[in-house]
Order: sequence, then structure tokens, then C-alpha cells
Amino acid sequence: MKTYRRSLALGLVLSLCSPSTVRGTERTTAHTSGEVLLATMQRELQRAQAKLGQLDPAPYFASYSVYDQQGTVVVGALGSLLNSTQFRRRTGEVTIRVGSAGLDNTHQESRPSGMRSGLVPLEDDPDAVARVLWQLTYEEYRQAAQSYLNVKTAAAVRTQEEDTSADFAEAKPEVHVDYAMPAFHLDRKEWEDRVRRYSSNFRKYPEIYSSAVMVIGEKTQVRFVSTAGAQVATPGTIIRLMIEAETRADDGMELLRVETFQATTPDGLPGEAEIAAKIAQMASDLKALRAAPTAEPFDGPALLSGRAAAVFFHEVLGHRLEGHRQRGDQEGQTFTKKINEQVLPQFLSVIDDPTQRSLNGMDLGGWYKYDDEGVPAQRVEVIKDGILRNFLMSRMPIKGFSQSNGHGRAQAGLMATGRQGNLIVSSSHTAKDSEMRQKLIDEIKKQGKPYGLYFEDIEGGFTLTTRSLPQSFQILPVLVWKVYPDGRPNELVRGVDIVGTPLAALNRIEVTGEKTEVFNGVCGAESGSVPVSAAAPAMLFSEMEVQKRAHSRVRPPILPPPSWDKTAAVGPRTSDFGLRESDSPSATGEQR
Repeated sequence: MKTYRRSLALGLVLSLCSPSTVRGTERTTAHTSGEVLLATMQRELQRAQAKLGQLDPAPYFASYSVYDQQGTVVVGALGSLLNSTQFRRRTGEVTIRVGSAGLDNTHQESRPSGMRSGLVPLEDDPDAVARVLWQLTYEEYRQAAQSYLNVKTAAAVRTQEEDTSADFAEAKPEVHVDYAMPAFHLDRKEWEDRVRRYSSNFRKYPEIYSSAVMVIGEKTQVRFVSTAGAQVATPGTIIRLMIEAETRADDGMELLRVETFQATTPDGLPGEAEIAAKIAQMASDLKALRAAPTAEPFDGPALLSGRAAAVFFHEVLGHRLEGHRQRGDQEGQTFTKKINEQVLPQFLSVIDDPTQRSLNGMDLGGWYKYDDEGVPAQRVEVIKDGILRNFLMSRMPIKGFSQSNGHGRAQAGLMATGRQGNLIVSSSHTAKDSEMRQKLIDEIKKQGKPYGLYFEDIEGGFTLTTRSLPQSFQILPVLVWKVYPDGRPNELVRGVDIVGTPLAALNRIEVTGEKTEVFNGVCGAESGSVPVSAAAPAMLFSEMEVQKRAHSRVRPPILPPPSWDKTAAVGPRTSDFGLRESDSPSATGEQR
């Protein structure tokens, strides 16, 4: 599983600008359109159920989903536009389960056989829409029937599985119809001008070799019907501004800074002055990183900022709490048999709440009303006072947890699995954020280490959960500081990744800060890429291991970029923990 702040933006550019992108305008109101499309889906599903039910093997469950998407994407660099697209697209999914809930065609590694997807006509032509659904249904049934035969054969010749839970869980068929598309309007011309102005700021910085600014505003209407009687229609939005800049050190190491902003309306995005200041700080960071020394492998005290701790928990803990990872012969099952046991320090609790739209004034990317299996989103108390209580469940049961709790999530065209939404860590053992640096120094002195590390910002990370590989994780920091116990200024370093194993790492947290910070990004796993959020306070670890990061040996450009301003200067900032120092040799320029 991989989580990156940059992935959602770049992935959406690729998908929205693909050949399947269709431009156009709706010919009917959202309400009328929704009724026509949903009614067509229901009629065709009923017809398929009646006909396919006469076959052997017969489906015991089927569902249709249609994702109706429209929006605007504007991308620019150095004051010019790279892409400006308005799009409209409908994607249909047909899910069929053959056999019984106890054993069906989606069992174990055959899970992808449960779905077929394709493009659905944009216009509300019932015959045209029905024709596409009919074709997808036929193709999917053929695939599901063959897979079911293979599953039965495999079950007859293999030894009994560790978890003999059913393949599908019953769920109350929800009826919730909301055709109202979000009211926001992302003015394409206005944002083309803004992207030009924002991206032109990078012209002042010759050390920035590539940069881009992108804004995306997308409205989605999801419709879901099933043979069990579910009928769900829900709207959704993505409004995100992403700024990316990259450079290269003299030794060839690639250095990246990404800043993202998310809001429910375009007015909630930052103003021009804030964006200019952010770009200046990104340039300052990259300039300082180019001059910073590379760090060596290290094992010792470390402090993670709130955003860094949020990513850490998403990767190291959150993925191992997803329900489908508790069953299957290939999964490491780190926490499967630890229900009602202590897995974190007693002062830490963790929930996953996709019903929560914001936290501390910041929109949460993992918010939704219904998951991709038609189940209402639910707040799940995963860990209480360090004790494991629950898992994040889709409609795939596991031993001891037979029902979904609204966490079945997937990218369009893929089968849903239990996934994170908004993972939120809270603490009952806190210190003032201004005191966390001193607590790090105290821990360094206690252990007799020459220094400790402060991780200010993180690009993303990934984790391994299959038992055929080491049960390890790798977190990718961007801004890392050496903190010395003798009063020397903090030293910026580069080229290290946080590594380790979860059971050891998660129990070395000593104390947390008070302020909760949010990380919004996109997470990629078996069921595709989905928007997520993680939130946590700063955390002091008694021990954390880092390793050297691999990088290319490509030299920086020989020629300087044309037409750059040699007088431009940017400068340092002060973090909540006082870990950036104005007298640090690696920080130069003006205060943000």
C-alpha cells in the first residue's frame, strides 16, 4: 500500500485526460437525470436477475453502480498552462456473485472475478444505458461462473483454511436517494489565470528544475442498486489545489516538495498571498536541502510532527487494521489474534470516522456518506486506551466480525475491500507542543546518543502486509533535522527513510503533543486509489530507525535556466516545536 499527497492530483490528471474523457453538458436537471438513470439500472437489474436465476450456477447477488463525474482540471508551470480540461464521464460497474454467501466466485485470490466495468452513455437514453449494462452483465456472469467452478475445485483439493468465514455478509438494503449535485462552480477562466500567476512564482528560483500548479474541481453522483433491494444515490466532490517543485542535489539525489490544499468550495482554498508565501517557502526548503549533508543510518530518539505522525499511523497501523488483511493464507495478520489485547501505549486511542467532514477547521479527504457497497459510513472505535477493539470491515466477513461497518471502499472498476477513511489518533498523555523539543533533548541525553531526529514533513510511505515478505514499513520523509543535546543549532539533513516493523515501533511512543494535525492524501492498495485522511498529534519516540535512501547519480543541469532573477531570496520559518532555527547554517533568507 502506498500513500502520497501528490498521487491524487497526478492520478486524476491521467484519468481525466485519458481517451475515455468526454466533454459535454447535461441536457436535463440533476433530479430528472438521476431518476431516469436509476430507474433504468433497476429495470435492467431485475431483468438480469430473472433470466440469470434460471441458469446453473445461478447468481445469488448482483448489483449495478454508475459513477457520473464532471469537473475541471487546470495545470500550469512557470506562468503558462500545460492543460485545461472540462470533462464529463459515466462509468458503470456490474457485480455478480455466483454460488452462495458461504462460498462464491470471489473467494480468496479470485476476488477480481466479481466485477466488470465500462463506460456508460452520458445522455439519459434508457435503451442505450440498458444495452451497456446488459453487455457488462453477460460478460461478468460468464467470468463469475467460470471462477466459481475453479473455486469449488480448489476447495476440494486444498487443506482447510485458517479462517473459514463466509465470502459475503448480509447487509440491510439501504434506500437513500440524493440527486442534488454540489452547488460549487469552479470558474475555468478564473482558475486558468490563477494557475498562471501562481506557477509564475517559480521563475524566480533557478534551483527549481521542475514545478507545477494544479487545481481540480470534480462533482460525482454515485448510484447503486442491488438485487437485495438497495437503492442509493449520493453526491460527492473533490476540490484540491496542488503545488509541486523538484530539484536535484550535486550528488544526483532527487528532492521534492509538495503542498496540497483541500476544501468543500473553491472559496475555501487559500488566497494568492498565502500561495505566494508557500511557494517561497518550498523554494527555500529545496535550496536548503540541496546544500544539506546526507544522513547516515541511525537508531535513536525521534520526534514526529503531527502530519508526520499521521502518515506514520496510516501506514504502520491503519493498513493492518483493514478487515480483509485478517484472513487469507498470504496475509501476515499482524493484529488478527490481538483483539482485546494491548497493541499501543495505554494513553493512545484510534478511531476511523468517515462521517466526520472536518477537523480543527480543515476538511477531511476520507469523508463519505455511503461506502462502495451501499453500506452507511460508520464511526469505528478501533483502539481504546491502547486495547484493540475492532477492524475496518467491508462486506467480506472475518472470524469474529461478520458484518460490514461501512468501510468497503474502492476505485471505480475494482472490488471493494475494508479500507481506511479518516483515521484519527488521540492521546491522554500530552505535553505542550512548545515543550516537545526539550523532551526530545532529554531523551537524547538519557540514552547517551549524539543527536536525535525531528521529522517535520513527509511525502508518503508504504507498508508490507503479506507473510511471504518482511512485515515492515518504509516512510518517506522530506524535511529531517538533527537535534543536538549540547545547544548546537538544528541541522537539516537529507536522504533517509524511516523503517521498521509495526509491533516494535508502535510501542516506543513516550508522549504526544496537544495539537492534532491533518494529512490529506490518496492511498493505493488492492481495491485501487481512494482519498484518505489521517490525523495525529506530534509524537516522541524513544527509538526509531532510519536507513539511507536510494537515489540516482544523474548530475544536475550543466546550464542554468534562462531568464531567472538572481536577486530572489527566500527564507526560514519557525515550526510549532521551535525546531527551525534562524541561525541554522542550512536556513537562509526572509521570515515567512
